[in-house]
Amino acid sequence: MAFEKTRPAALAEQMTALRSVVKKTRAALQASRFEFPSGTLDGLSQVDSDLDRLTKLIASTEAQFRHTLALIEIGQVVNSTLELDEVLRIVMDNIVGLSRAERGFLMLKDENGNFVANVARNWEKESINSAEMAISRTVIQKVVETGEAILTTNAQEDPRLSGQKSIIAFNLRSILCVPLKVKNELIGVIYADNRIRSGIFTETERDLLSAFANQAAVAIDNARLFSSLKKTLAEVTALKNLMENVFASITSGVITMDVQEQVTLANRAAEQILGQTAQDILGHRVDDVLAPVSDALRPHLASVRQKDAAVMDLEFSPILPSRGNVDWRFNLSPLKDDAQKTQGIAIVLDDLTERKRLEAQRKLFERMVSPAVINQLDPNKLQLGGKRADITTIFADIRGFTTFSEKQKSPEKLVAILNRYLAAMAEAVLAQEGTIDKFMGDAIMAWFNAPIPQPDHTLRAVKAALAIRASVENLYTELPAEAHLAFGAGIHYGEAVLGLIGTEKRLEYTAISDSVNTAKRIQENSARNQILLSKDAYERVKKQVEVRPVAPMSVKGKAQPLEVFEVVGLVK
Repeated sequence: MAFEKTRPAALAEQMTALRSVVKKTRAALQASRFEFPSGTLDGLSQVDSDLDRLTKLIASTEAQFRHTLALIEIGQVVNSTLELDEVLRIVMDNIVGLSRAERGFLMLKDENGNFVANVARNWEKESINSAEMAISRTVIQKVVETGEAILTTNAQEDPRLSGQKSIIAFNLRSILCVPLKVKNELIGVIYADNRIRSGIFTETERDLLSAFANQAAVAIDNARLFSSLKKTLAEVTALKNLMENVFASITSGVITMDVQEQVTLANRAAEQILGQTAQDILGHRVDDVLAPVSDALRPHLASVRQKDAAVMDLEFSPILPSRGNVDWRFNLSPLKDDAQKTQGIAIVLDDLTERKRLEAQRKLFERMVSPAVINQLDPNKLQLGGKRADITTIFADIRGFTTFSEKQKSPEKLVAILNRYLAAMAEAVLAQEGTIDKFMGDAIMAWFNAPIPQPDHTLRAVKAALAIRASVENLYTELPAEAHLAFGAGIHYGEAVLGLIGTEKRLEYTAISDSVNTAKRIQENSARNQILLSKDAYERVKKQVEVRPVAPMSVKGKAQPLEVFEVVGLVK
């Protein structure tokens, strides 16, 4: 309160009141009939003159005091926020208010070195639209070139600006423009004007605006730095989130350990492969985390540390309580910082269990279907159901196996002998790129011309049957006499429906038709080591195959006897 009472404004009020008293006293003395000492009235006039000078001086001091308070308050407001847009708005609203300008523009240098109006405000604290941004580029350019403030009380009459089209066209009058500098570097200018009145700005406003510009420049620079920092932080955060998402999305398990062999990082895939949570992994010793393979892995971890070199493609097959046998592959490499100093070891873990299971299934499938056929199949085009196709079907079985099995006391030996014969038949079919449908006890069913077309499919079937006969004869040289079994084969050509039969969980690629049944009936009526060919099949290969006639045979399910031929060999 004491501060408020001694403000220049309060003193000015007191001086004004005192002058009034002096004037009234002088007037009263002049009207009085009494005689006063010589010089009394002149003394009162002098007092009045002195009081007038004091009043003006106090008024000037009051203006300076008010401006100083304004600078302090503006400095507090400007520096109260680091948001660039908010800082610029506060700066311009205060400038317009302090300088009594009609409009105010804050222009900052862009990345190309051009000065662009970032904020434009009027005396009503409203933003100015682009249509009203008619300003003197000449004044701005002079401030930029000299780095000094420019003040003109009437631009229309100022010889420094005579002949400038913008001054005349836009009817500019009072103009005040000061530089914005940070560490002697010009970052922009503050431009204020009044298009209606002349003489609005004085040197006091110029000095005030220049002082304020210094504060504003620092605040703007701080806000820019803060904005740049926010942008950089946002980019770093976005990059960090991206890296975390990428890291979490990697299908390979990634684990890092420090020099004390404690796990410092593990991604989601590592948790899934190990069947552990992050809480079970992070901060624990790597031996405990990788307990199922720790003994086998330890020498390789030691090698990475000693040689400072990666160890790749380590495969182990541990047994997990929750999953049983699994197949894991490890890649170990030194974990280095920016200075290329080793800080630990990075472990990349891949679960090969499912892949190896599929590979095993493929190998099993390759024993049923020719690899040449498999390579031409498109799994994406295989659908439940079937389609019609002309095929050549072959059935072959082992003769005398039932009698042989009754004499065998060892089931293992019996199965081993059976597998030798079935393998011989299967290999003969696959060699001709046939498709094995199934094994039925001691028999095999296969066909040709599907799923991949084979123009010579019937001849391939005949060649497969002849190869079976040759393989069986070769087995006689390897097996004991009691294991010398015979075979019989039947071949038929006709239409069938082929495709995937079953459900999505259990599929069977098979052929269904009367022609398939006919091939089976022919095989059932073949003699020891005999290959029988139906008439339909013979018509397709009669120029390449040597046959001998066989009496027509009556078979189950057929009203008329079947005309068949016995294959002797290929035409030479």
